[in-house]
Amino acid sequence: MTEKSRWLYETAQRVIPGGVNSPVRAFKSVGGSPRFIQSAFGAYLIDADGNRLIDYIGSWGPMILGHQHSHVLASIQSALTEGVSFGAPNAREVELAMMVTKLTGMEKVRFVSSGTEATMSALRLARAVTGRDYILKFRGNYHGHADGLLVEAGSGLMTNEQKLQARSAPSSAGVPQAYAGLTLVADYNDPEGLAQLLRDRGNTLAAIIFEPVVGNAGVLIPTAEFIDVLHSAKEQGILLIADEVMTGFRLSPGGATERLGLKPDIITWGKIIGGGLPVGAYGASAEIMDFVSPMGPVYQAGTLSGNPLAMAAGIGTLQTLRDNPEIYEKIEDYTERLEQGLLLAAAQAGISVCVNRIGSMLTMFFTEGPVQTYQDAVRSDTRLFAQWFHEMLNRGVYWAPSQFESIFVSAAHNERTLEHTLQAAASAFLTIKSQSQG
Repeated sequence: MTEKSRWLYETAQRVIPGGVNSPVRAFKSVGGSPRFIQSAFGAYLIDADGNRLIDYIGSWGPMILGHQHSHVLASIQSALTEGVSFGAPNAREVELAMMVTKLTGMEKVRFVSSGTEATMSALRLARAVTGRDYILKFRGNYHGHADGLLVEAGSGLMTNEQKLQARSAPSSAGVPQAYAGLTLVADYNDPEGLAQLLRDRGNTLAAIIFEPVVGNAGVLIPTAEFIDVLHSAKEQGILLIADEVMTGFRLSPGGATERLGLKPDIITWGKIIGGGLPVGAYGASAEIMDFVSPMGPVYQAGTLSGNPLAMAAGIGTLQTLRDNPEIYEKIEDYTERLEQGLLLAAAQAGISVCVNRIGSMLTMFFTEGPVQTYQDAVRSDTRLFAQWFHEMLNRGVYWAPSQFESIFVSAAHNERTLEHTLQAAASAFLTIKSQSQG
């Protein structure tokens, strides 16, 4: 750990719980202490001591264009000259809403300030529309930290626990068991289990909320059979909520919904939709969205919802993606070559890994494949991953500091970053192999 980052971390722990404002940043699953970041540009982070690191986190997904993209910065700067928050309607939220509805096929959208707000609001809406109380989520899917969704959640919670809990057991202290009991849990990519649950409890469910592509148990890609059973739930009046906070506008202009041919009733978004600024949104048909206040009885509000800076960043990002559709092909090609290079380097070092990739999202699991389910993912050797992570960091590559996270490729990654990454990976694999034999 660098000198200034060490001082910052020690100081932060005195005034911030754990020294961080989001748990996975604390490096608990990989050991050591986190780097504090001073600045970022393109595909690089600069830490507090001036070290340059290739960034594969991208602020956990939003920076699909890379850091400090000129068009996004210009859009934010234009908004900044007019004021940062009004607490009243503004033209930019209308412009962004029109872009989102056109790209996704949803008829109306409501902006909020985080992905957690979006999923929480979508569930309240689904319960109001259906008149039912129960919801269903999937083990290892993470939908933000609202109480009813912290049940067998993913990413940092998996890292800390690494165990399967009883169904409907809260994943966090402070969540009432009675509330968690309204959340049923099924296994992702288990079509038979889901079909049985729908037969048993389908008429009690308001909604099924799911990550179309899981990114918080590592990347898990849905099978066609699983998607078919998901869609069959609609026959029982159950609303499907696709949580596209991570995948929205990343896997295609219309997100995972477009790429996988999904038919959700409600979609939630975050990350890319705000270009790196705090934002979230949920959308559906006009019939469903008109249940939301002030049109309908579902109350939801937010002082900074639709604030002009976040709207401007989102507009700048989506405009750039719209006007440069080749970006999707570029980042997918890069990620595919990254996948093949990692597999080759691991094989040459004699280390078993499985790489799951879709579009510009990728997870390398330290286990033999295939990895399709939560249970498959938790078999990963997290100790070996932690060693590899630190070897990569020492070689100037900032990978996600958890085995159970996706990494994200941006349009700013190029041949130079790919070559550096694969050389670092090959060296890191050989080092940890040598350490394990020693």
